[in-house]
Amino acid sequence: MRHTLVAMVEDQPGVLNRIASLFRKRNYNIESLAVGHSETPGISRMTFVVEGDDRVIEQVQKQLYKLVNVIEVWDVTRMPAVVRELALVRVGCPPEQRGEVTELVHLFRARVVDVAPDSLIVEITGTEDKVDALLGLLKPYGIQEVIRTGRVAMVRGNHRSSEPTVSSPQ
Repeated sequence: MRHTLVAMVEDQPGVLNRIASLFRKRNYNIESLAVGHSETPGISRMTFVVEGDDRVIEQVQKQLYKLVNVIEVWDVTRMPAVVRELALVRVGCPPEQRGEVTELVHLFRARVVDVAPDSLIVEITGTEDKVDALLGLLKPYGIQEVIRTGRVAMVRGNHRSSEPTVSSPQ
């Protein structure tokens, strides 16, 4: 099963490397990883997607807590959460097909963010399924390039102040 883990970590050089090394050493694959500043200065928020059963994910969380720069960790997989992904897609698109492609893009509530003589860049935000569906429909037009952020997640309501799913050993 794919799990979504959220970790609050100190925003310091080497933290991402230490976390990635922890996963590598234990032979766990990170399917996606998104990192950015949080609402608290000096603290970054990391969202991981990791494959594993509940026991493996609990072990991953415990191992993360052993790293000095990790503050909190949640497995938000079964929590009510808003989960999104951002993608930019360059589509081969001569002028005579722009209307078709643009109409398709608007159906997905995506938008064209750049126009070149022979291509368009489309921005889409949504669930992974939504992004995959648009990519599937754009494929016949000739996808030239794709960049995806990976999953980001935020628990609904006031869960941010609740307890992490595995307690810190401190």
